Amino acid sequence: MGGRGQAVSTVESAGLRIEERADRLVVTLDRPEKRNAIDADLVAVLHEVCGRLERDPKLLLLTGGTDGIFAAGADIAQLRERDRLDALAAINQAVFARLRALPLPTVAAVDGPALGGGAELSYACDLRICTSRASFGQPEVRLGIIAGAGATHRLPALVGETRAKELLFTGRRIDAAEALRIGLVNRVVDQPADLLGAAHELLDEIAKASPLALRLTKLAVDAPAAAHPQLDLVSQAVLFEDPEKHRRMTAFLDRKNR
Repeated sequence: MGGRGQAVSTVESAGLRIEERADRLVVTLDRPEKRNAIDADLVAVLHEVCGRLERDPKLLLLTGGTDGIFAAGADIAQLRERDRLDALAAINQAVFARLRALPLPTVAAVDGPALGGGAELSYACDLRICTSRASFGQPEVRLGIIAGAGATHRLPALVGETRAKELLFTGRRIDAAEALRIGLVNRVVDQPADLLGAAHELLDEIAKASPLALRLTKLAVDAPAAAHPQLDLVSQAVLFEDPEKHRRMTAFLDRKNR
């Protein structure tokens, strides 16, 4: 996989700005007047992004930019009017699950608050980088609902059951330092101007790997425990026959023998 390169194309649609680069998409939430709240139109465009990455796998950088807001959750005005059939339709949950299952790794770059559905959107990514002014929280119980778009199962997997329950039960926000300490984020950068560069640097490191090895590693890590070790054995069998494995190992041995 190549380096980050320059944008091949940039498209703006329904609150998203989408940059296509050689080996990745950079998707920026762009509804500043609504604090990047996640509404039905934004969900529809996120489905289109997922479809594109399913057909043509690339790395994904998902961000709200560096203007001090990642996503302030679902659009409360829309959420207030939803009924039980809307809940069963899994409007946000379905697109976040699709994002979580994308073939290649995803990174969320968070500046400012990531709350409610905004936090759940970041949890759906494989890795998270944030600025020192970022914060995360699940205020749903204070609004009379649950965090129903992934937090009840993704947050325990990320930070442990007891800590996740505290955050889900209280709706308490945590700052960037606490998020790093409990393992919710991978890195914290002090200056917002450095956020996207740090995220691209992480993706550049990931991009050095074999694309097929990345796909199968992500598949194995995300698989239920019952799938192991059989899934690992089958994945390794596929990779042992991959020409890319032979090329990379030959290059390694050639460098070592110089």
